[in-house]
Amino acid sequence: MASEGMDETDQDGGTGTPAPPQEPASEPDSDAVAAAKAAGPANGGSVRVDSWIWSVRLVKTRSMGAAACKGGHVRVNGERVKPAHSVHVGDEVRLRHEGRERIVIVKQVIRKRVGPPVAAQCYVDNSPPPPPREAVAPAGIRDRGTGRPTKRDRRDLERLRDLPGAGAAAPDSHRERDRDTRRDSRRSTHRDPQR
Repeated sequence: MASEGMDETDQDGGTGTPAPPQEPASEPDSDAVAAAKAAGPANGGSVRVDSWIWSVRLVKTRSMGAAACKGGHVRVNGERVKPAHSVHVGDEVRLRHEGRERIVIVKQVIRKRVGPPVAAQCYVDNSPPPPPREAVAPAGIRDRGTGRPTKRDRRDLERLRDLPGAGAAAPDSHRERDRDTRRDSRRSTHRDPQR
């Protein structure tokens, strides 16, 4: 009940001057740095490259990071590396993933996966900008509920994509080929016994 009658001057401990405004306990940037430090290796050493590219959210899973390393899509300081290669602060990591190349410089080594704002503070991104969405051709989008494409629709899609074999053969060429095959098989099975 004593708190009901208190005003702002009573909160200062009875001195009669208002208390200064309190600052937040920590800024978001310092929280991010603390989270990144907590996710780092215990001795401040190095981390596996597959684990690091997963931790800073360059790939979705650690196994995808390992597969990218095994496939030769990850380079550290210009050379292809295996998944267990150690990453240190200052290393340049190049990753080809999902149709684009990511070039990053390691600012902080972390082992555990962190949120996107924290992950962005662990590297310097020198990647070229992604291609605009208009440059990427859509892959034959069909209206919902139209069902499976017919043969005619499929051929039209292949013609649009410039796939080999699209429109290369005449529509009835397979019938002629089958007719010739049947004729040849009849000749070989029905031989004239008088010969």
